[in-house]
Amino acid sequence: MKLYIKISLFVVLVVAVSGFLYALMLYNQKHTDTAKAKPDFVITSTVLQKEFEDNEKAASSKYINKILEVTGNILSVTPVDSAKTNISLNTGNNVSSVICTFPVLDHSKIKIGEEITLRGECSGFTQLFPGEPPLDVLINNCSKVPKR
Repeated sequence: MKLYIKISLFVVLVVAVSGFLYALMLYNQKHTDTAKAKPDFVITSTVLQKEFEDNEKAASSKYINKILEVTGNILSVTPVDSAKTNISLNTGNNVSSVICTFPVLDHSKIKIGEEITLRGECSGFTQLFPGEPPLDVLINNCSKVPKR
Protein backbone atom coordinates (compact mmCIF):
# COMPACT_ATOMS: atom_id res chain seq x y z
CA MET A 1 0.00 0.00 0.00
CA LYS A 2 1.19 3.48 -0.74
CA LEU A 3 2.32 5.71 2.11
CA TYR A 4 -0.34 8.42 1.57
CA ILE A 5 -3.14 5.82 1.78
CA LYS A 6 -1.74 4.52 5.09
CA ILE A 7 -1.50 8.06 6.46
CA SER A 8 -5.07 8.84 5.29
CA LEU A 9 -6.46 5.69 6.93
CA PHE A 10 -4.62 6.50 10.16
CA VAL A 11 -6.05 10.04 10.21
CA VAL A 12 -9.58 8.74 9.54
CA LEU A 13 -9.20 6.19 12.34
CA VAL A 14 -7.97 8.84 14.82
CA VAL A 15 -10.87 11.17 13.93
CA ALA A 16 -13.43 8.34 14.24
CA VAL A 17 -12.10 7.21 17.65
CA SER A 18 -11.97 10.82 18.89
CA GLY A 19 -15.57 11.41 17.78
CA PHE A 20 -16.73 8.23 19.50
CA LEU A 21 -14.99 9.14 22.77
CA TYR A 22 -16.43 12.68 22.69
CA ALA A 23 -19.97 11.33 22.09
CA LEU A 24 -19.51 8.86 24.95
CA MET A 25 -18.38 11.69 27.25
CA LEU A 26 -21.46 13.79 26.36
CA TYR A 27 -23.79 10.81 26.85
CA ASN A 28 -22.43 10.15 30.35
CA GLN A 29 -22.34 13.82 31.41
CA LYS A 30 -24.46 14.51 34.48
CA HIS A 31 -27.05 17.27 34.54
CA THR A 32 -26.67 20.22 36.86
CA ASP A 33 -28.48 19.70 40.16
CA THR A 34 -30.62 22.83 39.98
CA ALA A 35 -31.96 22.32 43.51
CA LYS A 36 -28.48 23.08 44.89
CA ALA A 37 -27.20 25.41 42.17
CA LYS A 38 -26.98 29.13 42.74
CA PRO A 39 -29.22 30.93 40.24
CA ASP A 40 -27.64 33.29 37.72
CA PHE A 41 -30.89 35.29 37.56
CA VAL A 42 -33.94 35.67 39.82
CA ILE A 43 -36.91 36.82 37.72
CA THR A 44 -40.68 36.59 37.34
CA SER A 45 -42.28 34.64 34.52
CA THR A 46 -43.90 37.83 33.16
CA VAL A 47 -40.61 39.75 32.93
CA LEU A 48 -38.77 36.75 31.42
CA GLN A 49 -41.33 36.24 28.65
CA LYS A 50 -41.48 40.00 27.97
CA GLU A 51 -37.70 40.18 27.55
CA PHE A 52 -37.79 37.35 24.97
CA GLU A 53 -40.70 39.01 23.19
CA ASP A 54 -39.07 42.48 23.10
CA ASN A 55 -35.56 41.44 22.06
CA GLU A 56 -35.14 37.72 21.48
CA LYS A 57 -31.46 37.92 20.51
CA ALA A 58 -30.41 39.83 23.63
CA ALA A 59 -32.57 37.63 25.90
CA SER A 60 -31.16 34.47 24.31
CA SER A 61 -27.55 35.52 24.88
CA LYS A 62 -28.41 36.62 28.43
CA TYR A 63 -30.46 33.60 29.63
CA ILE A 64 -29.81 30.47 27.53
CA ASN A 65 -27.75 27.84 29.42
CA LYS A 66 -28.05 29.87 32.64
CA ILE A 67 -29.72 28.81 35.89
CA LEU A 68 -32.89 30.85 36.43
CA GLU A 69 -35.08 31.14 39.50
CA VAL A 70 -38.53 32.00 38.13
CA THR A 71 -41.60 32.95 40.14
CA GLY A 72 -45.09 32.87 38.66
CA ASN A 73 -48.63 31.55 38.96
CA ILE A 74 -49.26 28.03 37.72
CA LEU A 75 -51.26 27.99 34.50
CA SER A 76 -51.24 24.22 33.89
CA VAL A 77 -49.60 20.97 34.98
CA THR A 78 -49.06 18.40 32.21
CA PRO A 79 -47.52 14.96 32.73
CA VAL A 80 -45.38 14.34 29.61
CA ASP A 81 -44.59 10.71 30.36
CA SER A 82 -43.91 8.60 33.43
CA ALA A 83 -40.63 10.43 34.07
CA LYS A 84 -41.37 14.06 33.18
CA THR A 85 -43.91 16.74 34.04
CA ASN A 86 -44.34 20.22 32.56
CA ILE A 87 -45.58 23.18 34.58
CA SER A 88 -46.65 26.26 32.62
CA LEU A 89 -46.37 29.60 34.37
CA ASN A 90 -48.67 32.50 33.56
CA THR A 91 -47.04 35.50 31.87
CA GLY A 92 -50.08 37.73 31.51
CA ASN A 93 -50.02 36.99 27.78
CA ASN A 94 -52.79 34.69 26.46
CA VAL A 95 -50.47 33.18 23.84
CA SER A 96 -47.18 32.80 25.73
CA SER A 97 -46.08 31.07 28.91
CA VAL A 98 -42.94 29.84 30.66
CA ILE A 99 -42.77 26.04 30.47
CA CYS A 100 -40.73 24.31 33.18
CA THR A 101 -39.85 20.62 32.76
CA PHE A 102 -39.31 18.48 35.84
CA PRO A 103 -37.53 15.13 35.69
CA VAL A 104 -39.46 13.92 38.75
CA LEU A 105 -42.34 15.71 40.45
CA ASP A 106 -45.25 14.79 42.71
CA HIS A 107 -47.77 16.95 40.87
CA SER A 108 -50.67 15.93 43.12
CA LYS A 109 -49.68 18.74 45.53
CA ILE A 110 -49.49 21.40 42.80
CA LYS A 111 -52.57 23.62 42.41
CA ILE A 112 -53.51 25.69 39.36
CA GLY A 113 -53.27 29.43 40.12
CA GLU A 114 -50.86 28.93 43.03
CA GLU A 115 -47.71 31.07 43.05
CA ILE A 116 -44.58 28.95 42.80
CA THR A 117 -40.84 29.53 42.50
CA LEU A 118 -38.89 27.15 40.27
CA ARG A 119 -35.21 26.86 39.46
CA GLY A 120 -33.91 25.39 36.21
CA GLU A 121 -31.73 25.82 33.15
CA CYS A 122 -33.08 28.04 30.38
CA SER A 123 -32.93 26.37 26.99
CA GLY A 124 -34.58 29.02 24.83
CA PHE A 125 -38.06 29.46 23.45
CA THR A 126 -40.54 28.01 21.01
CA GLN A 127 -41.43 29.86 17.87
CA LEU A 128 -44.02 29.07 15.18
CA PHE A 129 -42.23 30.75 12.29
CA PRO A 130 -38.78 32.36 11.96
CA GLY A 131 -39.00 36.10 12.50
CA GLU A 132 -42.17 35.82 14.60
CA PRO A 133 -42.07 36.72 18.29
CA PRO A 134 -41.24 33.84 20.63
CA LEU A 135 -44.13 31.98 22.23
CA ASP A 136 -43.03 29.94 25.23
CA VAL A 137 -39.80 30.20 27.18
CA LEU A 138 -38.44 26.74 27.99
CA ILE A 139 -36.72 25.88 31.27
CA ASN A 140 -35.42 22.33 31.75
CA ASN A 141 -34.28 20.20 34.67
CA CYS A 142 -36.37 22.21 37.12
CA SER A 143 -36.73 21.89 40.85
CA LYS A 144 -39.21 23.54 43.20
CA VAL A 145 -37.70 26.19 45.46
CA PRO A 146 -39.07 26.14 49.01
CA LYS A 147 -40.91 29.26 50.17
CA ARG A 148 -38.75 31.59 52.20
